[in-house]
Amino acid sequence: MSGPRPAARLNQFFRMSRLLAGQLDFLSAIRSVADEIADVVAHDHLDVCIIRPDGKVHTAYETGIDTAWGSQPNCPVAFSPIRALLMGEVDHMISADATSDPQFHFAGAFVKPIHDHQLRSRIHLPMVVHGEVIGALSFSLHEAGQYGAADIRNGGYVAELLSPYFFALRAAEQARQSAIVEAAARAREEGLRQGALRLTEALETERQRLGMDLHDQTLADLTRLARRLERLSRTQAADPSELAAACEALQASMAALRSIIDEAKPTVLHLFGFAQAVENHLERAIRDSGQAIEADLVVDGASAIDAMPASVSVALLRIVQEAVNNAVSHAAAGRLEVRLGMVGGQVVITVTDDGRGLTQVHRPGGAGIDNMRTRARLIGARLSLGSGREGKGTVMRVALPLAEMHPNVRNAS
Repeated sequence: MSGPRPAARLNQFFRMSRLLAGQLDFLSAIRSVADEIADVVAHDHLDVCIIRPDGKVHTAYETGIDTAWGSQPNCPVAFSPIRALLMGEVDHMISADATSDPQFHFAGAFVKPIHDHQLRSRIHLPMVVHGEVIGALSFSLHEAGQYGAADIRNGGYVAELLSPYFFALRAAEQARQSAIVEAAARAREEGLRQGALRLTEALETERQRLGMDLHDQTLADLTRLARRLERLSRTQAADPSELAAACEALQASMAALRSIIDEAKPTVLHLFGFAQAVENHLERAIRDSGQAIEADLVVDGASAIDAMPASVSVALLRIVQEAVNNAVSHAAAGRLEVRLGMVGGQVVITVTDDGRGLTQVHRPGGAGIDNMRTRARLIGARLSLGSGREGKGTVMRVALPLAEMHPNVRNAS
């Protein structure tokens, strides 16, 4: 086929270069210059197939006619009709009628589009960068016997022009894929790290909670029993019934320990409510102490506590338990009062005793008060400890505002 003069051909190549500039993917790149290429080498179908960096598969990007070559990415090079060119075995391929040309037909060759679209006249030229075949530029016409030596030469110029740009696109795509793989790996690693961090935090929180529960309830129970047994051991004529009661209390304390470990929640609280749980603990603490302590429980608003999330009601119960344990075990109190009520939109709980007072009862470094303060902070409550009337005894007060609580809690007030 004849063509324009060299100056005009050079201008065509310049226009192709300008059209390629800014194209960021293979398909838009080949389609942007298809019309200009048609003035150099006539075609009904034009495609560029790019070999992936692994050298095993290729993908075709086509214009003019959409065929199965373009719809099936990552086809094996070994089954390409032009595998001899892609593998560097020949420097070009030309056919007067590809539908019957044996060079395209071998076992497994993907030649269906040739027959489906009657792509008879064909030229295939290598795209080479740094001595490496990165793909092929292919021209096809429906009419047979249309291509000659001039078309091979002119098509070679086009292939040389396109090759560096498509090589850059392939490198950019490979970099994007590598970045995606790396980002996915980092995301998985970060997900595992965050998961491990959350698990560690949850385990640490549970460990601290169990430690506080054991201190607030079971350890206090065992301490009282140990002192009671110590008193009985100093009595020459120990009452068998008292020893039996102490043993029974010890068994109950051990059962409570198992309950904390197995369920980590106070069963009475969830079955019968907050007030009943406080009363149950108050009675047990006084009974196990073996002391004559008068105790009162005044309830005015426990329903609001029962409507709270379990984590909040458990924390409040543990605070009350610790305050009761301190009064019974350390304060030498003769009277103890626990009051549950609502004051100004707050749940307020006070534990008051007439014992020795803070300065004598709470030793420096004791974990009980720290546990109470920690529990209060975790649920947004305010906790205060002070002396009773006329400086006698101890008053523990915990106040929890309902403004930020669940609507069911506010309604229960």
